[in-house]
Amino acid sequence: MPNQTEATQKHYRTAYFIVRWILGILFLMAGYWKVFVLGATQHAQQFFVAGYADYWIPPWLLTVLGNVIPYWELAAGVLLIVAYRMREVLASLGVLLMITTYGHALKEPLFDITGHTFSRLALIIFLLLMFRYKDRLGVDGWLEHKQTDS
Repeated sequence: MPNQTEATQKHYRTAYFIVRWILGILFLMAGYWKVFVLGATQHAQQFFVAGYADYWIPPWLLTVLGNVIPYWELAAGVLLIVAYRMREVLASLGVLLMITTYGHALKEPLFDITGHTFSRLALIIFLLLMFRYKDRLGVDGWLEHKQTDS
């Protein structure tokens, strides 16, 4: 990659910041709604246990996933917004999308991922590919800057 100017790097960091916040808000609000409005137990019953009762997945696993995913989304959204442990959070969200994509595809083999699944995946990939330009306005950037100053 050719040597980039500081101005170009600032543009990349700005793009990283904006995408990080958008993705964080999406997951935070999805988790918030599932935890505090619908309720994690209701989410598990309605969307997992009842929705997949006729499939191979054992009810105990559906219950666990249905209860864990809302908190996972909520926590990941917060961690994205504050930019803490970004690589790990993004990887975990990739796993979450694999789980939910499998579930949708199990019910509908030609499931159209162009809705929220694809857009979130694209934002995750963008952030992972642009990781070296991470913004300095998050915890990871602050910790890295503090470590280089020591």
